[in-house]
Amino acid sequence: MLLDMTQFSASDLHAWLRSPLGQRVYALERKLAAEALAQVFGWQLLQIGLWGEDDGLISEARTQRRTVLAWHGDREGTHQAHIRSRTDALAIASDSVDAVVLPHTLEYEPDPHELLREVERILSGEGHLIVFGFRSLSSWGVRHLFARDGFPPGLERMIGEGRLKDWLKLLGFEIVDAQRYLFALPWGSAAPSAHNFFERVGRRLWPLFAGGYLLKARKRVYALTPIRPSWKRLRPKVVGGLIEPTTRGRSG
Repeated sequence: MLLDMTQFSASDLHAWLRSPLGQRVYALERKLAAEALAQVFGWQLLQIGLWGEDDGLISEARTQRRTVLAWHGDREGTHQAHIRSRTDALAIASDSVDAVVLPHTLEYEPDPHELLREVERILSGEGHLIVFGFRSLSSWGVRHLFARDGFPPGLERMIGEGRLKDWLKLLGFEIVDAQRYLFALPWGSAAPSAHNFFERVGRRLWPLFAGGYLLKARKRVYALTPIRPSWKRLRPKVVGGLIEPTTRGRSG
């Protein structure tokens, strides 16, 4: 029964992402993801959670490989993950991924803390984490609050930026970038351009009215340098080229 409900929610979400408003959100997030990943290099990039057109959100990443992991697809089979796995026990080796992207995944996850702990486990040292989220203190948060099935469809909760930053810091992450975006109202059928006036100006002048945020963090690994005790050694004195014997071991 749980699987059927998940598939139903996933189908509704993918249908919403194909709507004009959903396309607006997706276009913005593709642009932001490309910018955030521009300086991320390495072998493996992992997106956890389906969002939009397969791996379209990470298609411009510079890593050697790009993989999408999810616990579900949609009923029509048009959106499928490369890897199927539970998110509370990712089928990924520890310290094997260079970057992870979570496109609103924490907001759909029953236990977001457990997923973050798994992300910390699979990320290599100095690996990057990029998280997209909706802001509860916005018009998007108001619509989600009054939507019977969540908004966007199936969304369980919205996680505030401050709370997420605290979670990441407790796991040893360093926040390296934070942006706010999405100045469109969460209703209507119009699909304004991703580069319209309100989006450009809103980031600078009206950040409190943004509907979404992006956090980029780095997994820090601190090398432990052993401190060796400094022992004073008794060195024999040299007198006239001869070694003067020490008094150690000399009887009374």
